[in-house]
Amino acid sequence: MRKPAEWMQMPTDDRILEALESGLRLTPAVIAENIDRTRQHVSRRLSDLTDHGLVEKPNRGYYEITDRGRAYLSGELGADELEPNDAEE
Repeated sequence: MRKPAEWMQMPTDDRILEALESGLRLTPAVIAENIDRTRQHVSRRLSDLTDHGLVEKPNRGYYEITDRGRAYLSGELGADELEPNDAEE
């Protein structure tokens, strides 16, 4: 079972991660269209998810899920175990 952190916004953050779990690199606009949220809201959430190492930005304007993001989705990692900017250990 997933254990979200206090900083997360549910269900939006899970839906963003699930959209990225496809393995595709997506823009905030594409994610927003698919999860019925605004691009601005998705962009803000992607910033927090990136700060906590759950997603990364491989190219300008595009995001992809990280191994930590996949571990969170599978229930292997509680998001509260991540500190901001703790993406690399």
